Amino acid sequence: MLHRRNFLQASGLGILGWLLRPALNGSPNVRNNPVVLSTWAPNTKANAKAFSVLEPGGSALDAVEAGIKIAEADPSDQSVGYGGLPDRDGRVTLDACIMDHQGNIGAVMFVEHIKHVISLARMVMEKTPHVQLAGEGALQFALESGFQKENLLTPESEKAWKKWLIDAKYDPQQSIDILNQQSSKTIKGQIDNHDTIGMVALDNDGNLSGGCSTSGMAYKMRGRVGDSPIIGAGLYVDNEIGAATATGVGEEVVRICGSHTVIELMRQGLSPEQACKRAVERIVRMQGEKARKVQVGFIALDKKGRVGGYALQKGFTYAMHSKAGPKIFQAKSIY
Repeated sequence: MLHRRNFLQASGLGILGWLLRPALNGSPNVRNNPVVLSTWAPNTKANAKAFSVLEPGGSALDAVEAGIKIAEADPSDQSVGYGGLPDRDGRVTLDACIMDHQGNIGAVMFVEHIKHVISLARMVMEKTPHVQLAGEGALQFALESGFQKENLLTPESEKAWKKWLIDAKYDPQQSIDILNQQSSKTIKGQIDNHDTIGMVALDNDGNLSGGCSTSGMAYKMRGRVGDSPIIGAGLYVDNEIGAATATGVGEEVVRICGSHTVIELMRQGLSPEQACKRAVERIVRMQGEKARKVQVGFIALDKKGRVGGYALQKGFTYAMHSKAGPKIFQAKSIY
């Protein structure tokens, strides 16, 4: 029989253990230490906005949406939102997705005339029984929900498209080369004219969320959709493990369910960088020499606030913002 004193001692230890549980599982390293991570160095501006939401206690979901909207509204970023390079018919079509810490998801794809598709994706998540809307249906939903119809083709992007029309040879690799030619640098990976913005964040409560937005591959076939609006490919969040997102040639990311693959590798105990490397290596195993001709990069943020990234080609950068301030990483690569 358990005596009263022993019972009280046991109960006290049990309560103490419960109180100390966060310290044992590492939660104090997460709580009150918000982090935001995004693809490509120029997205430091987007990160700063996201962190301004996180620091006073805002949610990771609100932070990601606010940060990505900065890139979507920037006409100098020709791979996202307003000013994005058009498809081969000269029409700007956008894709986006968003995912929160509870596994709620929303995505839109092949959307014209709506600048902030990350907000539209969130509205799909929160206001509809669906997880994806596309094309005219997505546009109709946007207009009914109060979004304004806009011309997203800037004079600069229209000029670039008309120059492309002279030869009008469509090739996924050529699209990357075009971005590089417009850049001040020529290393593969769109140094200045960066690709897709993928952003993941960890808030003060230790919750994760992520988002992804893009105008897609330059001069793509009309109707082409890459990995960015596909949950599990361009983005995945598991609040027990971490969050991951991707950039580059979306077809290759979709082929391996890239971001979900990164999360599952982290679940097996790999660090964010190791998991991103393994995912990239999977593309190489599957595609062989073809992998030398494309760029794919992954970034990941785990539940403890650790970050990492890896790419196929040199030149991929990613940006972090924490209480220590902004930081840029040059990703390691296979080639």
